[in-house]
Amino acid sequence: MSIIQAIVIAIVEGITEFLPVSSTGHMIIASSLMGISGNDYTKIFEIAIQLGAILSVVVLYWRKFFDFAKWQFYVKLFIAVVPALLLGLLFSDTIDELLESPTTVAIALLLGGIVLLYIDRLFKTPVISEEKDISYGKAFIIGIWQCVAMIPGVSRSASSIIGGMQQKLTRTLAAEFSFYLAVPTMLAATVYKLFLKDYPSQDGHIKGYEIVFSNSANTTAFIVGNVVAFIVAVLAIKFFIGYLQKHGFKLFGIYRIIVGVILLVMIYAGYFK
Repeated sequence: MSIIQAIVIAIVEGITEFLPVSSTGHMIIASSLMGISGNDYTKIFEIAIQLGAILSVVVLYWRKFFDFAKWQFYVKLFIAVVPALLLGLLFSDTIDELLESPTTVAIALLLGGIVLLYIDRLFKTPVISEEKDISYGKAFIIGIWQCVAMIPGVSRSASSIIGGMQQKLTRTLAAEFSFYLAVPTMLAATVYKLFLKDYPSQDGHIKGYEIVFSNSANTTAFIVGNVVAFIVAVLAIKFFIGYLQKHGFKLFGIYRIIVGVILLVMIYAGYFK
């Protein structure tokens, strides 16, 4: 992977991670078009640059994350992330197989876009506008909704926001709680890919971090990718919250449908295998 390719994927990650459009789906498309999809380093890189995106949330919402007196916040995040941790461990190999399927991404983008067109009409009477009013039960249900995003193309942000709105959160709070929940969820996925998962090598098996630091090109791409993802994600989060408060989700639904249709046409035309 070249530096330019790393920057392109990092920009895609930073823009799409917190928008309800599927960062994984867009990175699969980008890596496929650049001809670098499928190899172990690309798979690791697409997960590992989430570290930059995670840091953007912690920096932007540092008052929330470092207010240790309000310990209930951390309990809610723990409860909400448990379903994803369990299912991620149980179905890791199946998820990895789906990550290599542009068709799955296209269909998920299309169907998710249709849902986003109508989500503001479906949940018109929110009653919870502050994080302190989210119960542990509601946090757990939002965590279950987040698990739908294990299907590439669904979008972790979209599924958890929909879950939040289904639990009567305002769309702004649903989006913000989705950001908070991204931190432990994405951190767990990154730790698993880098330190726990085994990858085949000439000597048997190798860990993800060993692949990242196996040569200077991989290491440089990893560092540059995370820096770029952090900067772009900060800008994307600020844009998303401001836009969402005024306009809702319709534009994102239309975008997903258009991208899904284009991707299906490209798959049919043989651009993706």
